[in-house]
Amino acid sequence: MEYKSTRSNFTTDSLNAVLLGPAPDGGLFIDPNMDCTSFDWKACLKLDTISMSKMILGKLLPDFKDMDSLVEKAYRGRFETDDLTPLVKVGPAYVLELFRGPTSAFKDVALSILPRLMTAAMEQSGEQKKVLILTATSGDTGKAALEGFHDVPGIKIMVFYPHNGVSLVQKTQMTTQEGENVTVCAVKGNFDDCQTGVKKAFRSLGSWAEEHGYRLSSANSINIGRLAPQTVYYFAAYRDLVNSGRIKVGDKVDYCVPTGNFGDILAGYWAKLMGLPVGKLICASNKNRILTDFFNTGVYDVKREFFKTSSPSMDILVSSNLERLLYLAFDKDQEKVCRCMEKLQSDGVYAVSSDILEKLSKDFSALCCTEEESQKAISDVWKNYSYLMDPHTSVAWHCAMQNMGENPVVVLSTASPYKFPQSVLKALGQETHMDEFDLMDALNKLTGVPVPKNLSGLKGRKTRFDNVIENNGIEDYVKEALWK
Repeated sequence: MEYKSTRSNFTTDSLNAVLLGPAPDGGLFIDPNMDCTSFDWKACLKLDTISMSKMILGKLLPDFKDMDSLVEKAYRGRFETDDLTPLVKVGPAYVLELFRGPTSAFKDVALSILPRLMTAAMEQSGEQKKVLILTATSGDTGKAALEGFHDVPGIKIMVFYPHNGVSLVQKTQMTTQEGENVTVCAVKGNFDDCQTGVKKAFRSLGSWAEEHGYRLSSANSINIGRLAPQTVYYFAAYRDLVNSGRIKVGDKVDYCVPTGNFGDILAGYWAKLMGLPVGKLICASNKNRILTDFFNTGVYDVKREFFKTSSPSMDILVSSNLERLLYLAFDKDQEKVCRCMEKLQSDGVYAVSSDILEKLSKDFSALCCTEEESQKAISDVWKNYSYLMDPHTSVAWHCAMQNMGENPVVVLSTASPYKFPQSVLKALGQETHMDEFDLMDALNKLTGVPVPKNLSGLKGRKTRFDNVIENNGIEDYVKEALWK
């Protein structure tokens, strides 16, 4: 299989695509034949989740010689259950729990295997250089990437997060991370500033890194090795609905996804292109409703006020993975993609035609959720169904309830509520005048929902990383930190 850049005719195999992260031209790798992929999705539904991962990743990343072994080592015994992502009936919908991994966030599904994919790609391709991973995070990617890559031979990882833009739990997870090959740094600004700075670093530091014995890569969902594993849980949720008798094979299922950088929901679209009977993919946004506006008007405009919300991992205005969807919507015309990305860079806005918007509306719908509506969803779901959800899941829940139709709806739950105890307790009408670790204890006493083991031991851990830099300082920081 050849992976192609969304912005040029540059192609490579799946090994090198995983090692590179973004393409050399700044585009993102995608299988140009994704929409006509031959895949036995019905056979896939007969498998357990780990076996399903082997089959799907073997299809999407076919150049890896021993995918079965890579999957086994990545997942077996590392999640709360070998099902990886349990599906739970909650009232009129289903919640897909993606937070049962080692860092209590959905990123664990992909970032448990990405380090193994990278090391395998290095071995198979005979890569002699070390890999330097530069990653921007809105909160959860950072810890999941650090956990997956710490002390992996031949790889260094640097994570950049928005200063005062993540929860205390998320920050503590990252800044106390162990490992001799990890570095964490706060950036004055929001996630978009971090992401923009990292992208600039990729463009400007590539040759410098090569000269110093490194090749740059990414652990964000711009990396195809991050995105491909996320398709698996769409199949797993569908299988569970079939096995429970809720649907028959071939029935359509809608999925509602709390969306920021657009990778998680794009994985659902890939699952649909591979044959899975996905109905609507509901793109759920918080107060930063740029994707809602795009899917309803065709205009993508970042020239707007940025809001800090209780769902910080969705506080994003530049959704990188939307570029991959545009490439497919434009019938793989990379020149049209380039024009949109250039307009976004120069003017902060681009627009697609009514024909493209109509094409997208066949697969996607988009809604948004206010802070008040998010809080009410947490409260109502706990009161009515005794189910505790975090403020990202509550955004998706609210949007799903506004879009209920004939198809069953699966709401993707992307993080443990204990990563955001202040917001959850506030929604439940409780006092929140204490630090987040005490709030975790208070939430546990109130609800009886167990605190994940990886979070319960955070309080009191020694901070290893406390640097804060300006949002234009990432390139200099990378150079300096690499040689400490």
